[in-house]
Amino acid sequence: MTNSTQTDFNDYAKEWAFRARDAARMLAVARGEQKNAWLERSAELLRNHVSSLLNANEKDVEAASGLGLTKAQIDRLRLDEDRIEGIASAMEEIAKLADPIGEIFESNVRPNGLLVTRVRVPLGVVFFIFESRPNVTADAAAICVKSGNAVILRGGKEAFHSNHAIHSLLVEALEEVGLPKDAVQLVDTIDREAVGAFLRLRDMIDVTIPRGGKGLIERVASEAAMPVIKHYDGNCHVYVDASADPEMARNITFNSKVHRPGVCNAAESLLIHRDIAAELLPSIAESLKAAGVELRCCPKSRELIPESTAATNEDFHTEFLDLIMSVKVVDDVEQAISHINEYGSHHTDVIVTRDLQAAARFSASVDSAAVHVNASTRFNDGGEYGLGAEIGISTDKFHARGPCGLRELTSYKYVVHGNGQVR
Repeated sequence: MTNSTQTDFNDYAKEWAFRARDAARMLAVARGEQKNAWLERSAELLRNHVSSLLNANEKDVEAASGLGLTKAQIDRLRLDEDRIEGIASAMEEIAKLADPIGEIFESNVRPNGLLVTRVRVPLGVVFFIFESRPNVTADAAAICVKSGNAVILRGGKEAFHSNHAIHSLLVEALEEVGLPKDAVQLVDTIDREAVGAFLRLRDMIDVTIPRGGKGLIERVASEAAMPVIKHYDGNCHVYVDASADPEMARNITFNSKVHRPGVCNAAESLLIHRDIAAELLPSIAESLKAAGVELRCCPKSRELIPESTAATNEDFHTEFLDLIMSVKVVDDVEQAISHINEYGSHHTDVIVTRDLQAAARFSASVDSAAVHVNASTRFNDGGEYGLGAEIGISTDKFHARGPCGLRELTSYKYVVHGNGQVR
């Protein structure tokens, strides 16, 4: 596609979308056993080709510094034996989940005898754009195919070799079990103009899902002619209420920030009630600093952590994706709620409390896709929620919100049964 014209890209995108559309029609009526056989065979092939996958990934990791990737981004890019096993295991877990396609989830008999049902059906063709994490190649393909959708994958240049190595195994498994190989396609150009051509195909692509940095999400949201399921920042909060158990508060804050700081469900901001701040904040700060976390604090919290950095207003808006955390002392749960709704990204927010009334108020008032009571932000994950590997975490309210698993990639149709009724 070097030196290609816009017409070339338009024709290129249409060809891929046309093949995906044909594959989607076949997937819509594929048996659940056949889709599960593909998932299980894909998992087997991934385990059988660990060495070749690691070799491909090493090429990407070696080139990462030249692409200006941060340490957190390189961590998301890197594969090892455990992560490959995790990819394979996720595919097997999805195989165990109930097939959503064909599910009748609502029915009623009308006075005239008509049986009106609503039946779950695939969305059709998914255009999925993602950055950095090669495991997403398998995760997205698995969820799309299991839910009866064909998927066109467009990964970032930083994971080019890893993505292609994984994709080749998925296609091999599709052909072995008799499913269309075009059910999972991986775009073979990294030219940004090709993305624009795909985003204009509203009559051939049913939904676009971007997963990556804010710039990618904003571009897709502004250019896509079809619906978009998206999330912007993962600016997640932990609020420690006045009644919080101190040890629980320390553990949840530490895990939310430190466990994997470069992912979207890592906590970026700590809010703590003024009545417990003097007693608890220094010890929370000590454990965070021992793990290498830089704390950027409001004036009140700096009085308790004098060696910290003064926070700017921008810090409270920022998804750091690194060992950095903003800190603020708040007067009460209402101020915590107001702060989160103003500065947060509607992703995942936590309250640590023993006060049921405060927990209920926080849960009802924080406008986020997920609110956790006394549990780490890190649990906002499709696997942890029992959905299997997710295709993304949506901070939108339409068509899906939170981790997007199988059911979030379906729609429905009305199927009506009669015995000769006329109107």
